[in-house]
Amino acid sequence: MPARRLVLASASPARLGLLRQAGFDPEVVVSGVDEDAVAAATDVPVDDLVVRLASAKADAVVGRRGVAGALVVGCDSLFELDGRSWGKPGSATEAAARIRAMRGRSGRLWTGHCLVDTGTDRRAAAAAVTTVHFGDMTDAEVDAYVATGEPFDVAGSFTLDGRASVFVEGVEGDPSNVIGLSLPLLRRLLSAVGVDVVTLWR
Repeated sequence: MPARRLVLASASPARLGLLRQAGFDPEVVVSGVDEDAVAAATDVPVDDLVVRLASAKADAVVGRRGVAGALVVGCDSLFELDGRSWGKPGSATEAAARIRAMRGRSGRLWTGHCLVDTGTDRRAAAAAVTTVHFGDMTDAEVDAYVATGEPFDVAGSFTLDGRASVFVEGVEGDPSNVIGLSLPLLRRLLSAVGVDVVTLWR
């Protein structure tokens, strides 16, 4: 039997890289969902919000031509600190302020996942959370990191697979979730819709 098609409803190179490293060969179909608009219209806890955002992305791609019979996965991440959730920063000033608030402290990175089997219309969705412990960065380190441009592409202004990794003292939970997609949760969602993860390995 040929392997099922796996479609990633995300433009994130980090998520694509994770899936490839784990043995998958996903196709990328960018959802085009306005994440800020969905988040602004939704006053719910962060764990519910990331699932709603992920579901919006998956559903936008499920409605496209050319994905019939495929498994579509949508994801979205937010970082939570002091009861506030952050997506990608909108400016260097905002990124620097966030990172200064995070240094020497711990926060939670949430990623919502939504998996839709377009062949059976079965779906499963859930959120994963990982606690991230940050080192006490100096002002010079914060400014140098912001100047790289990396914070503008990632939720919470940091990532575990780039320059920010040297400032992360440790994590509690799934590290892949911090990069943008929890591989263990993906396996459980696939099982929930009746798909064995090993059948998707290339």
